Amino acid sequence: MKTGKIVILGAGESGAGAALLAKKKGFEVFVSDKGIIKEKYKIVLSQADIQFEEGKHSESYILDADEVIKSPGIPDSVPMVRKIKEQGIPVISEIEFAGRYTHAKTICITGSNGKTTTTLLTWHMLNKAGLNVGLAGNVGKSFAWQVAENNFDYYVLEISSFQLDGMFDFKADIAVLLNITPDHLDRYAYDFQKYADSKFRITQNQTPNDAFIYCQDDPVIFKELKTRKDLAAKQYPFSINQQVTQEGAWIKNNNLIVNIKPNLMQMTLEKLALQGKHNLYNSMAAGIAGRILDIRKDIIKESLSDFQNVEHRLEHVARVHGVDFINDSKATNVNATWYALESMPNSVIWVAGGIDKGNDYSLLKKLVKEKVKAIICLGKENSNIINAFKNDVETIIETTDMDDVIKLGIHIGKMDDVVLLSPACASFDLFENFEERGNKFKESVKKL
Repeated sequence: MKTGKIVILGAGESGAGAALLAKKKGFEVFVSDKGIIKEKYKIVLSQADIQFEEGKHSESYILDADEVIKSPGIPDSVPMVRKIKEQGIPVISEIEFAGRYTHAKTICITGSNGKTTTTLLTWHMLNKAGLNVGLAGNVGKSFAWQVAENNFDYYVLEISSFQLDGMFDFKADIAVLLNITPDHLDRYAYDFQKYADSKFRITQNQTPNDAFIYCQDDPVIFKELKTRKDLAAKQYPFSINQQVTQEGAWIKNNNLIVNIKPNLMQMTLEKLALQGKHNLYNSMAAGIAGRILDIRKDIIKESLSDFQNVEHRLEHVARVHGVDFINDSKATNVNATWYALESMPNSVIWVAGGIDKGNDYSLLKKLVKEKVKAIICLGKENSNIINAFKNDVETIIETTDMDDVIKLGIHIGKMDDVVLLSPACASFDLFENFEERGNKFKESVKKL
């Protein structure tokens, strides 16, 4: 493959990893970040003798590129990206770039919700089976960084719609599509079909030798499959509502059943480490992937029963004066919050708010009426949440301070109530990311 000049937009985990791999492969590399680059990434770039700039985009350098690798956080609509495309310069994702330099088998997981949990669970399973496996994409270290430094035989990749949008020749050996619900619609011109099309890019370039694992119960996936005649991979559906009629997974008599190659694997639902309806789907998807890879049934069962869940996803923090505090900061969209509320008892003090991505709160109305006794809005602009629920919840309070959230929770809470941080919004108005928001929540609880 010819080398030339690669420009990388964005110098976070993804951009720094792409820069290291491009340098290793003999490209002339330039990294440009309109914001301020974190010190740890500056050190990495400097040590690798990679040129970079921060606080600006120098057009003369950027428009001289043979190819541009764009951070998934940068929308296609920004003027710099539009100029690059007008010049006919290809713009790709770091995943697309890294995929050119590895022959590893890829298990690629996407969906509006549950993809981090399913990715970690699948990696845990492959690792327990003794496979030489890397964890990358939207979780862990960047894919390109690992391809530059390691030689894994398998990769389990969490892939967001933004990463999928910059993938063209990349192929998943095993593609997993968990669900499609409205999210990030601000990046898709508020056109849900465009977002659904983006998610289905997980199946692009697959052949009949590849696998496509999907949720048969998801109405959007079910509808899309009727119109998509270009899917070449072997399909493996999973369902909690009905027995599937082909190889796949389902629930029967309180058992999770995975039917692959050609004998059944069964385990009782009580033995699953991840409880709740949404987690059944995650466990089924991981179980199917494991069987397709011919992992022994006892290893799969063990993995599904001893997995430790991901931080910031329905994470129990503490019980204080009989009130439980649960950190679900990773719930950055309405559907993720729906899952959280659905798994709660009937007395919730719900902490919500942040940057609203075009949310439709009507999806939550029934659950909020049934389960929520008070809403604490943690955000700079909360009018959408207040207007959505002012007739359903008597107590709605606004704050921009996490310590206040916790004090209010204790003040309002009674024995066996739950203070649930499940924001349904992005965190960037008050925090750097959902991790910082979740960590602040935990710190504030510990102060009690």
